[in-house]
Amino acid sequence: MKLLSLFKVLLLSAMLVSFPLHADGKVNINKASASELSQMLVGIGDKKAKDIIAYRNKNGPFKSSDDLVLVKGIGAATVEKNRKVITVGDKKAQ
Repeated sequence: MKLLSLFKVLLLSAMLVSFPLHADGKVNINKASASELSQMLVGIGDKKAKDIIAYRNKNGPFKSSDDLVLVKGIGAATVEKNRKVITVGDKKAQ
């Protein structure tokens, strides 16, 4: 019983931590974890999500959703599929 309660607390904590990143169904590609990127973006798996973070760490924040094409293996079609859910900061990515 205690294990179940602990699990519930951990699950709730995880949900609260990730809530600000996609509270409105959007994901900030400058702040999201690899797990959040792979869950929220169509066509982005764990490897590509890690590649996005590596690119971001090396080159600085993305200025727009279109900058994702600079990550090897991500094309314009993938960006277009996800354009409505991608943000790069306080405003929606262009």
